[in-house]
Amino acid sequence: MTLTIKDIAQLANVSISSVSLALNNKPGISPKTRERILKIVQDQGYIHKSSSQDYIGPQPKKKIVNFVACTNPGIVIEQFETLPFFTELIRHIGSDLSSKGYSLMLSTINLDHLYEEIKQFSKANEGNGIILLGTDLTKEQIAYIAKHLPNIVVLDTTFDMLSVDFVNMNSFLGAYQAANHFIKLGHTRIGYVQSTVRIRNFEVRKEGFLTALKEKNLDVAKNDYFNMFPTVLTSQEQFKNEIVKRRHDLPTALFCESDYIAISLVKSLTELGVKIPEEVSIIGFDDIQEAKIISPELTSIHVPKERIASLAVDRIIELMNDPSSKKVKISVDTEVVERNSCREIKK
Repeated sequence: MTLTIKDIAQLANVSISSVSLALNNKPGISPKTRERILKIVQDQGYIHKSSSQDYIGPQPKKKIVNFVACTNPGIVIEQFETLPFFTELIRHIGSDLSSKGYSLMLSTINLDHLYEEIKQFSKANEGNGIILLGTDLTKEQIAYIAKHLPNIVVLDTTFDMLSVDFVNMNSFLGAYQAANHFIKLGHTRIGYVQSTVRIRNFEVRKEGFLTALKEKNLDVAKNDYFNMFPTVLTSQEQFKNEIVKRRHDLPTALFCESDYIAISLVKSLTELGVKIPEEVSIIGFDDIQEAKIISPELTSIHVPKERIASLAVDRIIELMNDPSSKKVKISVDTEVVERNSCREIKK
C-alpha cells in the first residue's frame, strides 16, 4: 500500500509540514521527531524524492509516478502540500495510483533553479511518469520541462499551443457560473477580488466572469476591483484600509478568484462590521473543505478534484505504457455549490 504524505503525518501525529521538513532534510523540527517520521517512512515503504535527495524506501522499476511541484513565493509555496486544494488533489492521486499498483513520489523543484534542476531530475527519473503541477508555470517553462521529461501530464493550467497532455478544471466556466449566480439573485453592482499573484487560471476566470456580465449588459466598475494576497487565510490590513475609506460605497456582491481569497475577504469584512450576506454576497472558487467551516459557510465553485486526479492517473499510466500516444487536453467542468454567503436582492 502506498501512503500519501498526509497518511505519514497522521501515523507520526505531526503536521504535514513537519513531514515535508523531515523528508527534505530541512530544519524546523526536533531530531527526535525527524527520526520518528523517517522510521515510519521506511517501515511503510513510502517513496519520496526531492531534487537533491536519494530515494527512501523501495524503488520498483516502471511503477513510480512522480508528482512534481515547482515551488516559488507565488501560489505553489514551498510547503504547497499543506494548502487544502493541493492536499486533496495529492490524496486522490495517491489513492488512485495505489489501487493500480503504482507508487507515488512527491518531488519539489525550486523555480529559481528550474533549468538546472530539471536536467538533473530527468537523469534520475528515466522511465518514470510525471504528473506536473503547472499552477505557476509559464508556457515556456512547461515546454522546457516536457522536452526533458517526455512522459508528463500537467495539472492546474492549460496551454493550447503546446503539444503536451493537460488535465485542468474549466476555469472559464466556473467564473461564468459565478457571475450568472449573482445575476440570478438580482445583483447588478458586482465587484471582483483578484489575486496579487497572477497565474493563467486566474486570467481565464476573469475572462469567464466578465463574459457572463457582458451578456447581461453589466460590467465591473473600475473602482470595484480589489486585490488580495492568495495564500493566507487571515484578514488583510491593506484591503481593510481600502474598505474603511468607502465603507458605505461597496458592491452588493464580490467574486473571489479562489476560496483562500474569499475566506480572507470574509474575515476582513467581518472585522470591519460588514455583514455577509446582508450587505455583501461572496462567491469563492475551488470549494475547499475550509469553505464549509468559515462563518457564514461559503458559496463556491466546486472543482471535482477526485475526477481530475483520476483522469491524470489514467493518462500518465497510458503514457508510460505507450509514450507515442497522441497528446490530449482534458477540461473538467465545475458547478456552483450554494451555501450561506449569498443573498437574493429583492426588487
